[in-house]
Amino acid sequence: MSDWLFDLGNSRFKAAPWRPDGGIGQILAWPHGADALAAGDASQGPLPRGRRAWVASVAAPALTLQLLTLLRERFEQVRMAESRAECAGVRVAYAQPQRLGVDRFLALLGARAVGGDVLVAGVGTALTIDLLGADGTHHGGRIAASPTLMRQALHQRAAQLPASGGGYREFAGDTEDALASGCDGAAVALIERSLREGQARLGRAPALLLHGGGAPALQPLLPQARAHPALVLEGLALWASVDPDA
Repeated sequence: MSDWLFDLGNSRFKAAPWRPDGGIGQILAWPHGADALAAGDASQGPLPRGRRAWVASVAAPALTLQLLTLLRERFEQVRMAESRAECAGVRVAYAQPQRLGVDRFLALLGARAVGGDVLVAGVGTALTIDLLGADGTHHGGRIAASPTLMRQALHQRAAQLPASGGGYREFAGDTEDALASGCDGAAVALIERSLREGQARLGRAPALLLHGGGAPALQPLLPQARAHPALVLEGLALWASVDPDA
């Protein structure tokens, strides 16, 4: 396939072919960093080549520029996605839409395609939460540290607290479990409060959509959640489909 979608986050880089029917193909992933992207790895190989590429990036400007340079060597046309006030039936709550992270914006587009009232929770470097009404109105959201980032921050300030390990317990009997329970529990509590507040605002209970690399760890604690691991790429496909300059 000649058209590709690329999602450069703060910790992972993903890509998928954009199918002629508007859907996305198999998702590929590479190590973070331009050198690793250029070399590829044993599981995914080098970056693909093709006719058109659409890119969403929340990474540092220097890494984004390196990625764009690599893609411009491989594609005839490279387009950067950007947040807009309105797109694909979504109307964002931000007075300055460009300040809404493009990953959150694209996840909203993907959620709009799912349909209904939804609370979108992205679990990556940050924990992001956004409320979207069935009519496409974005009611705003929250940003917090993800459980992984909480663990890393605690470890940096207190090296005796391990940065990973442990499992969720309601009342843990050792430090590693207590850390996992506290950090995962904080994220779950914020999501659950957002669900309650979302229902109060909309007058209906929103569905919960989870995406991001840290989502699988929280899924057992949020049994009502629906996993949508490719939500940002799905939103990017919608953005590309209405891109007037492509």
